Amino acid sequence: MHINCSMKRFFIKVILFLLVSPLIAQSQTKYTTSNLNLRENPWIGDNIICVIPQATSLTVDYSKQEYTDWIKIAYNRNVGYVYSKYLTSLQLKNVFSNPYEFSRSTSHVKYYINSQGIKVQSPTYYNTQPAGATAVCRDGTYSFSRNRRGTCSHHGGVARWL
Repeated sequence: MHINCSMKRFFIKVILFLLVSPLIAQSQTKYTTSNLNLRENPWIGDNIICVIPQATSLTVDYSKQEYTDWIKIAYNRNVGYVYSKYLTSLQLKNVFSNPYEFSRSTSHVKYYINSQGIKVQSPTYYNTQPAGATAVCRDGTYSFSRNRRGTCSHHGGVARWL
């Protein structure tokens, strides 16, 4: 059977695709949705190695992941874990702009310290669901609460959990 040049090129492309596509599927570019703690171990109370700025692009190799919610990454010669809910596939505009539009005029986002001593964004109005939101309050704000107790308590209660 005689194979012409165009068929040879086609078969070479198919073989290359089959060899390279598993490698491409395992690595993805993700972006941080806020300043993100890089921790030594996959636990919220573990030591923070450094803080990765908002809108930083990270290459995530999913083939080597051991945990569901924690992603092992390398950043600035440091290797550690970040919480996956603070990563997105959407490229953010820049570090200093909010990637989501506010639906009402707000001069800045406010924060509070929760019962575990963690800084959490206060419920805020947005036009679309922002990354990291855990509930929609009855007054239309998005909550970023880390636990259910007391979520949206000053905003009419929880309308819907996300």
